[in-house]
Order: sequence, then C-alpha cells, then structure tokens
Amino acid sequence: MRTLLGLFLLLFSLTALPLRAETGQQRAEAAGRGLVGSPAPRLVLKTIDGKTIDLASLYGKQAIYLKFWATWCVPCREQMPHLERTFEQAGPDLAVIAIDVGFDDTIADVRKYRDTVGLHMPIVFDDGTLGQAFNLRVTPQHIVIGRDGRIQYVGHMADAKLDAALLAARTASAPSVQGAVAAKDDPHYDVGDHVPAFTAPTLDGSVFKAQDTAVKGPTVLVFLSPWCESYLADSRPKVAASCRAVREQVTKLSRAGHTRWLGIASGLWASKDDLSGYRKEHQLSMPLTLDESGALFRQFRVMHVPTLLVVDAQGKIVRRIEGVDATLPTQLQALSAR
Repeated sequence: MRTLLGLFLLLFSLTALPLRAETGQQRAEAAGRGLVGSPAPRLVLKTIDGKTIDLASLYGKQAIYLKFWATWCVPCREQMPHLERTFEQAGPDLAVIAIDVGFDDTIADVRKYRDTVGLHMPIVFDDGTLGQAFNLRVTPQHIVIGRDGRIQYVGHMADAKLDAALLAARTASAPSVQGAVAAKDDPHYDVGDHVPAFTAPTLDGSVFKAQDTAVKGPTVLVFLSPWCESYLADSRPKVAASCRAVREQVTKLSRAGHTRWLGIASGLWASKDDLSGYRKEHQLSMPLTLDESGALFRQFRVMHVPTLLVVDAQGKIVRRIEGVDATLPTQLQALSAR
C-alpha cells in the first residue's frame, strides 16, 4: 500500500511540474507576441556594482541574453545553474545579463543571493523600466536579442528551446538595426502630488475614476498581489504575513462606508481569473482591478506589496503606507470629517 501511495505521489509530482512550467511558458510567449521580430530598445543599464551597459552599443556585435528573475522566485532559483553555465560558456558573441525585477526584492537581497549561490554575470536591479520595455509578465522571463539587434525569443523555461534560440541569435548575420527608442517613462506620483485622471476597469464590470467630483471623502489605493500570502509564505514569510494582515485590515475598514477603496493587483504572475479567485476566497468587497501592464505600479513607484496610498477628497496623496498601520482608521475618520 505504501509503495502504491509513493508511486502515486511521484507520478503526481512529475505531472504537476510541467503544468506549472507550461503556464509560465504560455504567459511568457503571450508577452512576446508583440516583441519578437521587433528592434530591441536602446537602453543603458546600471549593474548593482555600479557599471553601465549600453545595449545599443552591443547591437550588431553581440547577441544578448536577458533573464528577468527574483530572489523569491522558485523556478528562477531552479534555473540559476543554467544561467551561470550559459554565462561561463558564452564567448565574445554573447552578452549574458541577469535582471532582478525589483518587485519585493532589495539590492541587499540580490547581493546576498549572488554571493551565496556564486553568480558571476552582471546583475541589474530594475526599477520597472526594463519590465515595461520587455513586457514582463512572469518570472523567470527570458529575452534573447540577436546580433542584428532584434528580439528573437521570449520564454520561461530553461530548456532546449531556449538553448536553440541562444545559438540562433549568436549566428544571425542579418544587418544590425539601430534599436528602438525606449518608451517614454510615465510621470511619477507620490505623497504631496495629486493623483492623475486615470480610470480602471474593475472585476465587477464598473469603471473606477480616480478623479471623481462626486466623491466627498478619502480614497485608498491598495497595491497587492493575489499570490503574496501563499507563494511567499516560505521564501518571504514576513511579507506574506504583512499581505494577510493588510487584507484583513482593509476588509474591515472597507465596510465602514466613509472611504472609497480600490485594490490594484500586479499583473506579474496573475490573471483576471487569479484575481477573481482571490476575491472569492477571501470574500473581498472592495473593487479590484488588474494592473496587467504594470502602468499604475510604475506611476506610483510601487515596488513592494502591500502598499497603500491614502488620497484626500481633493485628490492629493497624503500618505504612503507599506504594511499595516494602526493609525490608518483614525486618519481616515479625520479625512472624512473635513
């Protein structure tokens, strides 16, 4: 009986892993549909060691392999031997660069992981600019740029398909392109600024208007990730606990009625179905929107979840909170009384 049970568990694990990986590959391939074949952007990267890498200066000379990753990401860590091996075996025709996505990571986290694992390739800590330029949707996400300066491959798995793409990129002999002009960064908003006039479609089909003259009280924008509590429970237990505590606090406060709320979920590793499941599981009543492109996270410089932005009735951001703050209920009452 134990033998049969053990065999069942083994077979289950072997079938479950490809399903998870396939989902990541599908997300990456979807992200790459508008990228593959197009000129790669002209961007200057800065490594965590202070060195600069001008991507445009490499076009026409080297193929480029960019790997988006995070220290808390399980498949990223599983693929690190492949990344290190690719870097060690790369000749003068291939540049290998690791890009930490910057989401719920710090440069200190990255340096500690690099030293522990023994990584030697250049590492860049993204502020959202690179994620925007390369349509980041999943971790890890591989970007392969050919010697001609065009994006040739976007994927998730460290497999034969990626290796073939790297080989093809290194041997490409097409004339080089100048590179595309990187998208202009959106304006950023923080405490003291007025929120921009953005609109956001919510899961229930309504449209949230950031600037609404009918609103007389405060508004709270809650930046979250639907997988924070579960996925980060082992690798980032304090963050997972903070996500749970904020969800519980927001759920209670959002039922008071004197404050307008909007939950803004990161599109990294999340879909509308994921967000709907999260809402149903925790019986959330506040409106939720999926920031699939990451535009709102970038505009408000949110790199950690949970983050709350408190906006007064005049549309001015008066406070930024990361995690639970016991004074939030009192502040919201004061803002509502104005």
